Amino acid sequence: MTLSLSFFGGAGTVTGSKYLLARGTDPVLIDCGLFQGLKQLRLKNWARFPIPPSSIGSIVLTHAHLDHSGYLPALIRDGYGGEILCSPATEEYCGILLPDSGHLQEKDAELANRYGFSKHRPALPLYTLKQAQASLDRFVPLPFGHDRELPGGARVRLHRAGHILGAAIAEISWGDTSIVFSGDLGRYDDPIMMDPSRVRHADYLVVESTYGNRRHDRRDPSDILGEIINQTVSRGGTVVIPAFAVGRAQSLLFHLEQLKATGRLGNVPVFLDSPMAIDASEMLCRYLEDHKLAPDQCKRACGVARYVREVQESKSLTVDPMPKIIISASGMATGGRVLHHLKRYAPDPNSTILFAGFQAAGTRGAAMVGGAETIKIHGDHVPVRARVENLSMLSAHADGDEIMRWLKGFERPPKMTFVTHGEPSASDTLRHRIKEELGWDCMVPEQMQKVDLS
Repeated sequence: MTLSLSFFGGAGTVTGSKYLLARGTDPVLIDCGLFQGLKQLRLKNWARFPIPPSSIGSIVLTHAHLDHSGYLPALIRDGYGGEILCSPATEEYCGILLPDSGHLQEKDAELANRYGFSKHRPALPLYTLKQAQASLDRFVPLPFGHDRELPGGARVRLHRAGHILGAAIAEISWGDTSIVFSGDLGRYDDPIMMDPSRVRHADYLVVESTYGNRRHDRRDPSDILGEIINQTVSRGGTVVIPAFAVGRAQSLLFHLEQLKATGRLGNVPVFLDSPMAIDASEMLCRYLEDHKLAPDQCKRACGVARYVREVQESKSLTVDPMPKIIISASGMATGGRVLHHLKRYAPDPNSTILFAGFQAAGTRGAAMVGGAETIKIHGDHVPVRARVENLSMLSAHADGDEIMRWLKGFERPPKMTFVTHGEPSASDTLRHRIKEELGWDCMVPEQMQKVDLS
């Protein structure tokens, strides 16, 4: 019976990762992400799933970020009844991220109905907080390096990918055929996260290409971060850092603690204004095997910021004229508390809006990094007069050279390498490098393409 691989998301775009492996009954879905960014991508979240969710045998998650996990509550609501296999840290992270996603979608629908900035009457959430919470019952933790048999006869093993706590490279064997899914690869020599694990063999490979056409700045991020913060504070401004609550916020806390410890940050106060990021940060001290930091380093990093959980305290930050650093989600300024801080500080020429990694097309973050003079928040047009920076060296994604370094760990070429999870230019640049430098057969699949594997 022929084994096939279908690309339901993450093809031609850096979001919405969903890959289906099928051989007869009980197909395996690898990742179940939300489409984010451009409106035409977000609309795909509302389309009927390509196959009946009830027909899927199992789901394997590479990691918890919403572009890999955020569609799960909708799939379960529509009939998926199986297990969701992932690393223990990914399970715990999803317990934070998915309910928050459901809450934010309900909140966005409420705001759209209240202020009339949606053409839908009424505007509805894609799924609710209650549906997100119900999805958590399906999770089954799978430790790294352990095999697990799946319905239909496939087997899965997870390897560390770096990137964030719990991030995995998924190796799936079905009969005599092995397929490796890179997930999101982390950085080499990162001060916090492990290097991506070497994988020696794969008959077929699906590799991400988020930064496939770029090289990260090799300067010390602490130095650049400290320089920007000190310049802003000297002007009497505030630094607002939109940050992914899972992964990036913890990296920022580490670098800020390094700056404080070496006297390069002075007494400027740091606020972590995201209950989700606070919960995610506290996980560092519980998953010591997933990263490089010693217990005392974790405690110092988590202690560098004042945690802001209450809404009223968050609001008070926007009226306090004191120079400060505010780290708040979401990382691409698509939602969350950071929007209220942007409404206050984006118009302030003395302040800085500091992004810390990839900004997908169609997001407020991409617009601001691209030089937008105004951004739209809650139906209002907000002028952007603050300094806008993006420190790509803080990204948790491997760049083109680091992806190639990981690929060179394979002892023989896969029969085919599928380049996914990237904007078209990034994916095609990486495809060309793989072909020219390694001599491998590779292709950039299209959305909804189905490929038969021998």
